[in-house]
Amino acid sequence: MTDSGSGSTALRSAYLASLRRSDEGRSLRLAGWIHRRRDLGGLLFFDLRDRSGLLQVSIGPDWTDPESLEIANTCGHEDVVRVEGEVVVRPEANPEMATGEIELRATKVERLSAADTPAIPVYRGPEDELPSEELRLRHRVLDLRRPELQANLALRHRLVLATRVYLDRIGFTEIETPILTKPTPEGARDFVVPSSVHPGEFFALPQSPQIYKQILMVAGFDRYFQIARCFRDEALRADRQLEFTQIDVEASFVGVEDILGWMEGLMVELAQVGGIPAPQPFPRMTWDEAMDRFGSDRPDLRWDIEIADWTEALRDIDFRVTKSAVEAGGRIRGFRFEGGATLSRKQIEAVEEHAKKAGAPGLLWAKRTDEGGSGPLSRFLDESHWAALGAQPGDLLLAAAGPDAMTSPALDAVRAAAIEALGIPKVQDHSWLWVTDFPVFETAEDGSLASNHHPFVHPRAEFVDTIQDDPLAARGDAYDLVYNGTELGSGSIRIHDPALQRRIFRLLGLDDDEIDRKFGFLLTALAAGAPPHGGVAFGMDRIVQRFADAPSLRDVVAFPKTTAARALFEGAPVRLADADLEALGLVVAAPSEGDA
Repeated sequence: MTDSGSGSTALRSAYLASLRRSDEGRSLRLAGWIHRRRDLGGLLFFDLRDRSGLLQVSIGPDWTDPESLEIANTCGHEDVVRVEGEVVVRPEANPEMATGEIELRATKVERLSAADTPAIPVYRGPEDELPSEELRLRHRVLDLRRPELQANLALRHRLVLATRVYLDRIGFTEIETPILTKPTPEGARDFVVPSSVHPGEFFALPQSPQIYKQILMVAGFDRYFQIARCFRDEALRADRQLEFTQIDVEASFVGVEDILGWMEGLMVELAQVGGIPAPQPFPRMTWDEAMDRFGSDRPDLRWDIEIADWTEALRDIDFRVTKSAVEAGGRIRGFRFEGGATLSRKQIEAVEEHAKKAGAPGLLWAKRTDEGGSGPLSRFLDESHWAALGAQPGDLLLAAAGPDAMTSPALDAVRAAAIEALGIPKVQDHSWLWVTDFPVFETAEDGSLASNHHPFVHPRAEFVDTIQDDPLAARGDAYDLVYNGTELGSGSIRIHDPALQRRIFRLLGLDDDEIDRKFGFLLTALAAGAPPHGGVAFGMDRIVQRFADAPSLRDVVAFPKTTAARALFEGAPVRLADADLEALGLVVAAPSEGDA
């Protein structure tokens, strides 16, 4: 009989890191990988590693049998071995190891598996740098042996388990929805899957279970959740993957307060698992307020730096840039950084580059000095302007002028860059925030209407009757959860009236034929008698990344894709053989010159 919790199996007695000084004198059989070996001429030491941690193993002619001694001398890094012996107290403890007070004095050594010379090192000293990420992803099986990555994936397991336990406790039922589904527009390209049974027809991999979970509400399941795999064919970055996992939740006969209350409770439990403070209640801020104060719908409140509106204070200055912006209906907004005049012109220009990358033509700046001021904006400021802006000698002013749609993202970027450049201390280490009342629509690049979240968001009651005439003014019962400037999840109350849902689709430019073709099955379900319902989806990958303080999502996913959308370890994607394509009824066009 084995005890998997302690690590006891047919081949070993315990997990390595479970052993302590109290185990002195025990005869044990242990197994793992050779993490590091040291040959002291007659005495050989292995740092043996399993998923729990490390334990030193000592091998010597006085206590190890001759055959095992010979085997041990030929063992190398990452060989898999089994050792038998007695736990003894080390002559000199190693405080950097949890098992640093003891070692296993091995009487027998058995090599279970020999390893090729590792392509990348698994052992790293405190001063060693990691190999390049591309090299680590090509040799992911070795990279995954790193304790940091194993700890991240163990944390992920505990968070998923805690999610299931919590949602079950408050009455939610886990239901799986299809992976092979119908292509539906949700803001990114679908991954499509050809059907050999129906040549020329395609399934799509789901971007989310959104429509299915709404249909489950119409079917009467009342409270649903799923740890859902989702797929989006889009450009990658540090916080995005082609395939991802989300905590998907939906409930019936609910309002915004129900969803936020339940999900805040979930986050408190997950934060406890991750060792993250999450004091309730979480602050709340409307989308309009967040954009006005921070220029972002996911503000990082670890710093209390806020945008100031200087339109009235600077309306009369004789500066063409600000005059034309205000006359066109825009605003002059910016930041006053106390003591920020210590930044050099070169450093300010580096901050300005962030504003330009975010869409602003440039940045207006001025330093307040004892003699007056310096910088392009300072030439237009007199004493009354400095006073109106609250600027004291030594302060730095950074501003942008124009429509909010342009200045808000620019000032958000300036805020982050200036905080880093000035080394401004945080006012808190962990900031939680609900951002609510998002716009129902936004303007797409071609000037048409697009959904801000998705087309299923229910407009707030006061906008239902006016949304046709002024759609951009409409706000919805939609909400995001933000942690330290990262959106962890997004949700809304859904449209349950098929007539209103059709109106929203029409505003998005879909005609009735297209609506019925793409969303007819949803409208049919809603027409069967749909309860008011709503939900939310949290990115599990992002939650683990933030709680583990990992630099990338690739550090919390077992087998991630690169930013070039490739799986380097297994070598995917690949071109199919002509015979395979023919069986699917597919012909692949030759790539154009611009395609890689």
